[in-house]
Amino acid sequence: MHTQKEIQNQYTALPALLLPWYRESARDLPWRHTKEPYHVWVSEIMLQQTRVEAVRGYYDRFLTALPDIQSLAEADEEQLLKLWEGLGYYSRVRNLQKAAKTVMEQHSGVFPTAYADVRALAGIGDYTAGAICSICYGQPRAAVDGNVLRIAARITEDFSPIDLADTKKRVALAFAPHAVRNAANAL
Repeated sequence: MHTQKEIQNQYTALPALLLPWYRESARDLPWRHTKEPYHVWVSEIMLQQTRVEAVRGYYDRFLTALPDIQSLAEADEEQLLKLWEGLGYYSRVRNLQKAAKTVMEQHSGVFPTAYADVRALAGIGDYTAGAICSICYGQPRAAVDGNVLRIAARITEDFSPIDLADTKKRVALAFAPHAVRNAANAL
């Protein structure tokens, strides 16, 4: 069993180990070519519990039909559900629209830059807020989901239960200083 200091050192070393692999092996995906918060937000919500390959066509169609926050906020429900048809979990698209309306009303139509404001939007959790803030705004926020937790556990041999808040917080804190560099290098 490793000490907490050894585990922390392993977490700290992960970005240097994973980023070269990512730069060489990453799939070319449309949402990786933008730092536009609306586009990143839509992709992150679409990618929840969905295969990446399934999202490609939906992402392009959605942004063609609803190219900005205002058009999403004003879309009628029939159009919204039709664009989402096949992705399942329709509460995700309803929350997208609810959040878009909040952005229009409370942020003058400009996607917020403060993590707390992003996190407060309907349907946005820690992972999505971290992804948006690090990718779009260069903030040191980690985006830690179950996949990240499983990889970190295997590499560091830290088999703490990944569903515990303490485990998620520890991994997020370990990666947070590297999140800005990771996001910048990824795009």
